Amino acid sequence: MASNSQSHMSTPEPVSKAAGISIRNLYKIFGHDPQAFVPLVKSGMTKAELNDKHGHILGLRNININMPAGGIQVVMGLSGSGKSTLIRHINRLIDPTSGQLLVDGEDVVTMSQAQLRQFRRHKTAMVFQKFALLPHRTVLENTVYGLEIQGVSRTRQLDEAHRWIERVGLKGFEEKYPNQLSGGMQQRVGLARALTNDAPILLMDEAFSALDPLIRVDMQTVLLDLQKEIKKTIVFITHDLDEALRLGDRIAILRDGEIIQQGTGQDIVLNPADSYIESFVQEVNRGRVIRVETIMTAPQSGNNLPTVRFDSLLEDVMRKLVEENAEEINICCDQGRIIGQTSASSVMAAMVRR
Repeated sequence: MASNSQSHMSTPEPVSKAAGISIRNLYKIFGHDPQAFVPLVKSGMTKAELNDKHGHILGLRNININMPAGGIQVVMGLSGSGKSTLIRHINRLIDPTSGQLLVDGEDVVTMSQAQLRQFRRHKTAMVFQKFALLPHRTVLENTVYGLEIQGVSRTRQLDEAHRWIERVGLKGFEEKYPNQLSGGMQQRVGLARALTNDAPILLMDEAFSALDPLIRVDMQTVLLDLQKEIKKTIVFITHDLDEALRLGDRIAILRDGEIIQQGTGQDIVLNPADSYIESFVQEVNRGRVIRVETIMTAPQSGNNLPTVRFDSLLEDVMRKLVEENAEEINICCDQGRIIGQTSASSVMAAMVRR
C-alpha cells in the first residue's frame, strides 16, 4: 500500500479555505436551571458565590474572541480555567447558556441538528490529547475514518490518507496498529486523520500535553511547518506558556472562566495585564518572543552594517551580531529597505526581564 503513495503525492489538491471564528458574549453555566442565573452572573456574581449559594458552576463568563481565518489561536489556562469547555463550544459538543459563536458569519448556536451534523463533518476536525485512535484499525484505516463517515469515494479516501500520512512523517507505517506506535507517532496519526478531512477549522485540545518534552517540541515543529502550507484556522488549547508562545499567532489567557488577557505573545510578555499574567511570563525566554522592531531606533545613513528583518526575534538578531562580529545591525522592511537600527547592548538589555 505504501508503495502506491508516490502517485498520490504528485499532484496534491488544494486544501479548503480557512474560516474565521467570532465568539461573542459567551456564557456557560452548569446546573439544573442555568438560564435563570445568567442575569446574576452578568451583574457580577462570582463563581464561588454561584456555587455556594445556588449549586451552579460557572464555566465561562462573557467570552469575546475574534479568531482570524488562517491563524493559530491559542487558548491557555490552568486546570479548571474553562479552556477545554470553550473549545467544545466551537463545534457545539457543549451548548452555551448565552451568547453567539459565529463561523464565517453563521451562528453555530442556532443551527438545527441536521445543520450541526454537516458542520461537524465538513467544517471542523479535532485532535485529542489521548489520541482517540480506533485500536482495531490500522494507521491507514484510522486516517480515512472521517472521510468514510462523510461517504466520499474509497479512491478519494485513500488518495487523501496517503498524502497526509506522508506529510506527517508516517510513510511506511500505513498497516501498523496504534499499539505498535509510540505516543508521538499515534498523535501524528491523529493529526493526519484531522487533515485528511480537509476541514477549514482544526480544534486541538491539549493535543501534545501527553507527550514527552522532546517529542512535544517535535510535534510543535510539525504543526508549524504544516501550517505554512495548509493555513487552517487552528484553535489550540494548552496549559503551557512556552507552547502557547511558540505556536500562537494570538493568545487568550483564561482564569476561572474569564479572559484575563489576549493579544500576541509579544503583547502579553511585554505588557502583562496583572500579577497573575506576570507570574506566567516572568521566566519566559524573551529573546524567543520579542521582535527586533520593538527596540529599533532611526537608521544612520551610509553605514555598512549587517541586516535583519523587522520581525526577527531578538535571539536570532543576537546570533547574527555574533556571527558578523558586529556591535550594531540594520533593520529592514519586507521590501529590503532599511527602516531602523539597533545595537548588541540594546538587544541584550531587552532580553533581560525588567
